Amino acid sequence: MLFYLRRQFLRIRAHLDMPLFIIVLLLMGVGLVTVYSATHSVGVGRLDRQIINMLIALAIMLAVAQAAPQKIMRYAPLFYFAGLALLIGVALFGVTANGSRRWLSLGVVNIQPSEIMKIAMPLMLAWFFHKCEAELKLRHFAIALCILLLPTLLILKQPDLGTSLLVGAAGFFVIFFAGLPWKIMLGAALSAIAALPLLWNFVMHDYQRRRVLTLLDPGSDPLGAGYHIIQSSIAIGSGGVFGKGWLKGTQTQLEFIPEKHTDFIFAVLSEEWGLLGGGLLLLLFLALVGRGLMIAAAAPTLFSRLLAAAISLILFLYAFVNMGMVSGILPVVGVPLPFISYGGTALVTLTLGIGILMSIHTHRMLVKK
Repeated sequence: MLFYLRRQFLRIRAHLDMPLFIIVLLLMGVGLVTVYSATHSVGVGRLDRQIINMLIALAIMLAVAQAAPQKIMRYAPLFYFAGLALLIGVALFGVTANGSRRWLSLGVVNIQPSEIMKIAMPLMLAWFFHKCEAELKLRHFAIALCILLLPTLLILKQPDLGTSLLVGAAGFFVIFFAGLPWKIMLGAALSAIAALPLLWNFVMHDYQRRRVLTLLDPGSDPLGAGYHIIQSSIAIGSGGVFGKGWLKGTQTQLEFIPEKHTDFIFAVLSEEWGLLGGGLLLLLFLALVGRGLMIAAAAPTLFSRLLAAAISLILFLYAFVNMGMVSGILPVVGVPLPFISYGGTALVTLTLGIGILMSIHTHRMLVKK
C-alpha cells in the first residue's frame, strides 16, 4: 500500500510544473484572504465553500496534468461539441435569472456552459489547425471562423456580452497564432469598426448600452448604472500606496462596494492593501502569463503551441478585463478576477487550463529524458 501511494505521488510530482503550481497557490491564497475580508460579516460559509471549490479545482488541475497532450487532443472535438450541446440546452431549457438565461440545471447542480467554451474553443481550434497543418489554406481559416462564431453567438444571445467576448478572443488567439494573414485581420478590423453602429442599435441590449455610456460619464447615474464604477473607484483611490489594512477597508466593510466577493473583489484588495498590494498581484499575473508563454514557445507540436499560447493570453485577458472594469477604464461586464474571485465554475475552468499547460510542459520534458 505504501509503495503504491509513493508511486502515485512520484507520478503526480513528475507532471507538476512547480513555477506554475506555486504562482497558482499564491493567487489562491490571496483570493482566500480577500474573500474572507469581503464576506466575514455574513459568516464564514462562503469562505468554506471557496476552500472546497479550490480543492476540487486543484484536484482537476492535477488530474489533467497527468494526461498526455496527445490524449487531450483526441478528446478536443468531443469537449467542444458537448459544450455546444449544453449551450443549446441553455437556450431551450436554461434557468433565467436577472433577465439572462445562462445556467443549466442538472438536478443537483447548476452549471454555466459558457465557461466550458473558454477552454473547449481553443482546444477545438488547436486540434483543427493541427490536423490541417500540412495543407493550411484560406478556406481552413474560414472553417475556423465558423467554429468560433457558433458558440460565441449562442452565448451573446443569453445575453452575456462579457463571456461571449472572452470566448471569441480565446478562439481568435488560436487563429492568430496559426498564421492568419495580416490583410485579413486588417479587413476584419475595419469591418468591425464599420459595423459598430449596427451593433449598437440592433445587437446590444439597453443595459449594455447604459454600461458603455456610464463608463464615459459615471456621474450621469450615480445611484444606478454608475454606482458600481463610482464606489469601486473610491475604494481603490482611498487605499493609497499601502492600503488601510486587512479588514479595515471602509468601503468594503460598510457594504458600499457591490459584488465585492466576485466581480469587484479587486476593489476590496486595493482598498486594504493599496497600490503596493495591487502591484504585487499584477506581478503574479504577469509571471503566470509569462510562464505560460515560455511553455508555448518550447512546445513540440502545433497543437501544443497554439493551445498553450491561447490559454496564456486568456489568463491575461481575464485579469486585464476585470482590473480595467473595476478601475473604470472598461465597461462593467461579468468577468471574475482569476483565482481571486469567489465562485466554482470559473475557477475549475482556469485550473483546467493550468493543468493543460502543465501537461504540455512536463510530458515534453519526459520525452526529452
